[in-house]
Amino acid sequence: MIRLDAATVLLQWSVGGLLFLWVTTRRRQVGIGYGWLLRSVYCVMALGAFVVGAWIDPVPVREASALAVAMAAAVALAVSVVRRRAGVAGERERIERRSARVAAMTGIDRRTDGPDADAAEFPPALDLIAPVVGVPGLVAAGIAAGDPALLSVVRVLVGAAFLGSISDGMLLGHWYLVQPGLTRGPLLEMVRWTAIIWPFEVVALLWPTGMGSVLNGSIDDGYGGTLGWFWVACAVATIGLVIVTRAALRERYYSAVMAATGLLYLAILTAFGTDLVARAALAS
Repeated sequence: MIRLDAATVLLQWSVGGLLFLWVTTRRRQVGIGYGWLLRSVYCVMALGAFVVGAWIDPVPVREASALAVAMAAAVALAVSVVRRRAGVAGERERIERRSARVAAMTGIDRRTDGPDADAAEFPPALDLIAPVVGVPGLVAAGIAAGDPALLSVVRVLVGAAFLGSISDGMLLGHWYLVQPGLTRGPLLEMVRWTAIIWPFEVVALLWPTGMGSVLNGSIDDGYGGTLGWFWVACAVATIGLVIVTRAALRERYYSAVMAATGLLYLAILTAFGTDLVARAALAS
């Protein structure tokens, strides 16, 4: 029905993560170092997908796509490094407002070495190239994963978005330690996207032949149905943690962001359980 393949999982994770990196960078609020971190991590994952796929069980289109994703992420990273002097527009505005407040209160106008407003800024559209070139590889991986092909492709594509949104949400929460003046808008957006994608992920995995067949015993998971109920627990826990994270972010104190990040840590574990346990059970 569907094959659990390490190369496909790595490509899913990198494509989804890079897609939601663009969702964040397009706001021009999060510091430029956040993009460096995520592009580096997902570039390595895409390279891992290429190596593992070519070595173990090649799917040529998937491997070519994984290599293209890694190259696109590397190019975007290089451009971002070259244009680092510009920073991001939102960060520049925040620094200017802070300096203006200090000058108004103290009468001292201190000029700090900050981003250069006259330098060319990194274009966030570059972050879209990697996920776009990754889609053909995910489609090929879905077709190769099992029948029916359409359902398998949907599961791979939705899973990529699901894993990417929850991973980027957790990493973004940690970035607030580096950029404490950052507004909560970017993190709230990641939490919102995870909540939006969650029902599509669950429905795709329940759609026959899916986890419903594991739960009713039509498919033997090899553990007397335990994997099926473990999957249910992961799925319910994931959306529960997302809801609690959103509630935590309503609090005005800065510690709420750290609490939300800790909850997203747990949500990553349950989200991966939701996606990977289902595929393991359906591949058994």
